[in-house]
Formats: sequence, structure tokens, C-alpha cells
Amino acid sequence: MPTKKANAEWNGDLESGNGTMELESGSYKGEYSFSSRFEDGVGTNPEELIGAAHAGCFSMALSNELAGAGYDPKSVNTRAEVTFEVTDDGPAITGVRLICKADVPAISDDDFEKFAAGAKDHCPVSKALTGTKITLDANLL
Repeated sequence: MPTKKANAEWNGDLESGNGTMELESGSYKGEYSFSSRFEDGVGTNPEELIGAAHAGCFSMALSNELAGAGYDPKSVNTRAEVTFEVTDDGPAITGVRLICKADVPAISDDDFEKFAAGAKDHCPVSKALTGTKITLDANLL
């Protein structure tokens, strides 16, 4: 398996500095700052990128589990809401809420929920976020 890479550069101190993050593939390069991370400033932040990675990983994992069981998933759309808070131990990602809507013909709600729970537990990004509370709200279209 290949090793994936990303690069980040930060210039200056925490509050007045700024930086850029870039994916090895070249598909994304963007600015980030104190205000884009701790407030609602312009630019991205590490938590937003973690959310994108988690949503993408979960969607792929769920589609794979469904297909492996003989279902034909038409679409799996997932949004990840990453909670970033300043705690007594400092800034921390305290939770991720995965919100999934999927079009999967001929599956019961109960079976779909079982596959979704399995995908949440087994996707590699969920595994990397062990220690962070991950919740799931998965529904069929």
C-alpha cells in the first residue's frame, strides 16, 4: 500500500500567523489561520480536512460492506461534523458526528443500520480517531 502525504507550513505565532496546507496529489492547496480554526475566519483548518477524510472513508467502507453482502448501493452521501473545543487539557477534537444518507435498493432499515455501524467501526479513519467519540446518524433515502 502506498504512503500518502500532505504538507503544511505555518508562518508566525499562533494568533497572528498563517499557513498553507497542500495534498500530495495536488487536488487541494489552501490557506489556514488562527481565525479559520478557532473562529469563523476564511480558509480551512485541520478539523475540516479530517472531516472530509472521515466522510470519504466511511462512505467507501459502507459501500464496500453493502456490495460484499450482495446489495447494490446507488449512492452513499456522508457529512462529518467535527467538534473542536478548548478543554482543560487544551484544544482537542472531542467528537465526530457522521450523517449518512444512502440509496440502497432492497435492504431493510435494520440491515442497513447494521452495515452502517460496522463501517463506522471499521473504516481506517475511524480507527485512526480512536479515543474520539464518533456518533452515526444513517438513513436510507
